[in-house]
Amino acid sequence: MRIGILGAARIAPLALVNPAKANAEVVVAAVAAREVSRAQSFATKHGIDRVHDSYDALIADPDIDAIYNPLPNGMHGRWTRAALAAGKHVLCEKPFTANAAEAREIAAAAAESGKVVMEAFHYRYHPLTLRTEEIIASGELGPLRRVEAAMCFPLPKFSDIRYDYSLAGGATMDAGCYAVHMVRTFGGSTPEVVSAQAKLRDPRVDRAMTAELRFAGGHTGRVRTSMWSTRLLDMSVKVIGDDGALRVLNPVVPQLFHRLTVKSSNGRRVERLSRRASYAYQLDAFAAAVLHGQPVKTTPEDAVENMTVIDAIYGAAGLPLREPS
Repeated sequence: MRIGILGAARIAPLALVNPAKANAEVVVAAVAAREVSRAQSFATKHGIDRVHDSYDALIADPDIDAIYNPLPNGMHGRWTRAALAAGKHVLCEKPFTANAAEAREIAAAAAESGKVVMEAFHYRYHPLTLRTEEIIASGELGPLRRVEAAMCFPLPKFSDIRYDYSLAGGATMDAGCYAVHMVRTFGGSTPEVVSAQAKLRDPRVDRAMTAELRFAGGHTGRVRTSMWSTRLLDMSVKVIGDDGALRVLNPVVPQLFHRLTVKSSNGRRVERLSRRASYAYQLDAFAAAVLHGQPVKTTPEDAVENMTVIDAIYGAAGLPLREPS
């Protein structure tokens, strides 16, 4: 599978270039950037053979099978749509689009194309997530009562594009999309948003958000996210049932560190799983889908559900929805 990268993004080496070096079925074949000099520097540094002077040129390259789209949030939908129109498979960074309406449009285009389109929630493919799901499904915790997820980290550089409303920025989009996805994954369905409170960077952009949720099964949830607040660092999941509880520290990048703690009638235990990079598992899954027809977990339909919750959180907090760039 020959992949081209849209943009010389900071995340690309972690998410794609480095994992591809250990995957015999994947070649990072080309890169494009708005400034061709940046693409050339990136290609030289990472051993990529081909450089294109525009995103359109890379997408049109007949030697490219798939596109990795790590562009700013508000540009995801536009360029995923363009890649599909050119007959390419797409691995698109989170969040999938600027809002749920755009996600539905892209999901429809993906279904019509027959190509693999996968949202890059890499944590979803790591054994830590699979083990957490397994424990919940086993019934060890009993019927669920509450699911909480936090994704908080400090980003005090307010000129960063992740705070830019015109690029579909905001804490709930950039960090919170993980927390929303984790609550949905471990809660077993897509919840209703009961309430949300934002801390603002400007009148339209959240630097932090807390949202209360309710699932159809009766259990409740909470999403907490921040790029700048008093809660500087918190990446965790808590699942509480009638018969026990579990807590996951660092479910997002477990290769750095993680801990899964379970308390139930079986006692208390701590589990640790693979330290292989979550991005490597993600790339394995994408290659298996493109080359061997295997299913993926983070489908466009799943992305529509995630973006629907994000939109509802913004609505409940009194903030406008993000718009495509």
